[in-house]
Amino acid sequence: MSNPIGFEGVEPAANGAEKNANASEIELSDNIEKQPLHAASPAKKPEGKKDEDQFLKDGKSKIDYVMVYKNETKEGEDEAKRAKRRKEFFANLKEEGLILEQADPDTIPAATEEGEELPASESPDYQKMEEEDKNTFIKVHAPWSVLSRYAEEMKIKMPIKENDIDEPTTIWTFLRKVPNPFALSTEFVPQETNYFTLAFVRSREDEFIMESRDTFFSGTTRSRIVHEILEKARYDPDDKTKFGYDHMVANGSLAACFPLHDGDWHSDQSLLTHGPLNDRHLLYEEWASPKKFYKQQPLNLIRSYFGDKIGLYFSWLGYYTIMLTYAAIFGVVTFLLGCITLGSSVKVQEICNEEGVGSLVMCPLCNERCDYWHLSSSCFYSKLTYLFDNWATVIFAIFMSLWATMFCEFWKRRENTLQYEWDLFGFEDNEENVRPEFEAKAPDKRISPITKLSEPYLALRTKFPRIAASIMSILFMILLVVAAVISVIIYRIAIKVALARTGSEFVSSMSSIVTSVTASFISVILIMILQNVYERIAVWLTDLELHRTETEYEDSFVFKMYLFAFVNYYSTSFYIAFLKGKIPGNPSDYGKIFGLRQEECDASGCMQELFINIAITMCGKQFFNNFMELGTPVILNCIRSYKGRQEEKKGRGKYEQWEKDLDLADIGPRGLFKEYLEMVVQFGFTTIFVCAFPLAPFFALLNNLIEIRLDAFKFISQLRRPYAARAQDIGAWYAILVGIGNLSVLTNALVLAFTSEFIPQAVYKRRGGNGTLAGYMDFSLSHFNPEDFEEGSAPIDSEFGNITDCRYRGFYESTAPYNYNYDNWVILTWKLFFVLIYEHVIYLIKFALAYMIPDVPDFVRDQIRRENYLAQQALHEATLQRALRDDQDDRKGGASNA
Repeated sequence: MSNPIGFEGVEPAANGAEKNANASEIELSDNIEKQPLHAASPAKKPEGKKDEDQFLKDGKSKIDYVMVYKNETKEGEDEAKRAKRRKEFFANLKEEGLILEQADPDTIPAATEEGEELPASESPDYQKMEEEDKNTFIKVHAPWSVLSRYAEEMKIKMPIKENDIDEPTTIWTFLRKVPNPFALSTEFVPQETNYFTLAFVRSREDEFIMESRDTFFSGTTRSRIVHEILEKARYDPDDKTKFGYDHMVANGSLAACFPLHDGDWHSDQSLLTHGPLNDRHLLYEEWASPKKFYKQQPLNLIRSYFGDKIGLYFSWLGYYTIMLTYAAIFGVVTFLLGCITLGSSVKVQEICNEEGVGSLVMCPLCNERCDYWHLSSSCFYSKLTYLFDNWATVIFAIFMSLWATMFCEFWKRRENTLQYEWDLFGFEDNEENVRPEFEAKAPDKRISPITKLSEPYLALRTKFPRIAASIMSILFMILLVVAAVISVIIYRIAIKVALARTGSEFVSSMSSIVTSVTASFISVILIMILQNVYERIAVWLTDLELHRTETEYEDSFVFKMYLFAFVNYYSTSFYIAFLKGKIPGNPSDYGKIFGLRQEECDASGCMQELFINIAITMCGKQFFNNFMELGTPVILNCIRSYKGRQEEKKGRGKYEQWEKDLDLADIGPRGLFKEYLEMVVQFGFTTIFVCAFPLAPFFALLNNLIEIRLDAFKFISQLRRPYAARAQDIGAWYAILVGIGNLSVLTNALVLAFTSEFIPQAVYKRRGGNGTLAGYMDFSLSHFNPEDFEEGSAPIDSEFGNITDCRYRGFYESTAPYNYNYDNWVILTWKLFFVLIYEHVIYLIKFALAYMIPDVPDFVRDQIRRENYLAQQALHEATLQRALRDDQDDRKGGASNA
């Protein structure tokens, strides 16, 4: 008899009583060669108990993790190396105390024509499977001795006493008693009991609230502990850098490694009549089901199933979505006010009046091939612009600047409450372990100022070249994005000229909107391509920096990716808002880029182009990301699981849970990064340029209502269960959100001052309009004598005949050399003054709000103090008991000596 590849030299357990008597041995089947191993999909085993695939063969030991490797039929040098690594890896896991058991891949025996059973090895199913690569599943169980030892080492907090502090009576206490249609069903998701907790200590086990050892540690805690062991186990005794299951997966020694889902996520029976099959099924029914889109999220259940890190993400996403509701309502009201007052806009009326101001002849939009045109051609653009550029926009921009601060400050309070309730306070300082990669690869050593023991260290002389390389690489990629933006600008110029030269008045009039839409779509495509390329580079750079903890690693990676994403997603919007149309020159001396005449804004302004770009980039990105995040896993999972589902339908055996989970998609090493990045980029669109697109919060709200349920469905049904990672907070993302909120004050002030017509119109009303905008368009358009066109600029074969005066946007003198006039400098002064006053006042209010809103609620602060008091009391009692025992031992020793 020979053992499967990876178990060479390890004696298999016998069976029956011997297996139960010697639980520390790796359990294997008796005759592995006569049992066909798992092919690409199903293990063919007669169906048994409903949840038997959640336990080892003894029916009591819960499966905490599953390891999978391919047992290739063709052995070679590479496979021999992989087998050697597995042997060492499994042996080290056994030394740690883990119990390993191979999944039994028996088939239903075939029969001859006479009805006699064939041996399994002669079964057609087995022979078919022999022709393919097969998967071998190793189930991992952590016994109490391992769990308790690592819980103490990892300082995992466990309950010692039920929380006895009454919540203070406030207005929110009464509101919670009012029937709420958005509340969860307490029948299936009851409110969890709140406990005071302490770090687990084996010697004081009886002080903790424990019904039994089997249920004391939750499934997520068990998977955390097993993950910690798997992450540090070595597979090469001669090389300390060869360790961890993730490296085993990377070099092909393992195909996958994951904790099991609790069972099926769907059921044919109603939840109301039969109840949930398991926590996974309950999460689908109460969280991921489309019917529950309006319900609150079961955050405690999410956290207990997926872990703190994923629980924090969905808590943040839900809180962000709730806050978006207020911004969306205000934004829709702002838009509706624009629609209602559109008919009373003097500016729009003047532009659309073909016999009045609308009949003004405008200078050509391109050189030679473009003809003169009438101002009334901008009628559509002027209406579109007014919807997003009116007096209500200024109020909305102020509201959104304060909204961003309120969101960040109230989220900090909510986060601190969750940190206490979920025992996350002090995790990064007290519990977080050093990354195994840092321990293995750090070239320096030092004496720890905390423990006074030797520890791996990265000196500044070693760290500086790594950081310098990262900075240079990031700058290069940012320059690459700038080059892409310039290429889009050149496209905009070229396509606008090409459309204007068609000779069709309709096509020429629509050139601006066609150019904006197509350029925005091209920009979205470039954004997605560059984002994927840069992500791979950012991973390599962050690995090169060799960070000490996982939190430091993630924060560095996040800042790199967001810096790039910021330039990537927003650069085109910054160009339209602050550069386009600001330096076009005048018809006697046009500004040029690479020999091409610069773009000009429409006579009604650039706001409509900024709105179009933001709308397409924001909504296009969200649609693409949602499709890729959910559509791709669903399609691939259906393909991978097809064979297993078909075999089970034919009655060939049970499609085991570990096989179903293997066929699911993996969340990946960076887990929630893409989810956070998508939402934070969206947050930027809803704040940085929100005055140009007041409907951005509304579309963000609609997207998030769908996003929460899509993400929930993806995590429940399409992804393998991730290990229960812990996190104290949302990490670097919070600092980025605060930075975006502060930046949005300045950008909105600049957009209102320099992109919209708000300041010029206000100046005109005060200086020459007698409090109205009558005559404003004539005031905002300068005069030009066609005889002064620069060479190669005048239209050829104009249909307008002999034109003696044409108009163009800007405040210039009416005669050569067409310098800026007095009105330009007055308006510029007011623009700068507005920006200065706006940002100072808003920043002052923001900082006042941040100061007045405490980070930690008083109620939570009292609970933290109570828990610290109980910890001191427990420590004092333990010290007294230890002193009494020592005193009794001393007395017994003295008596025996006497």
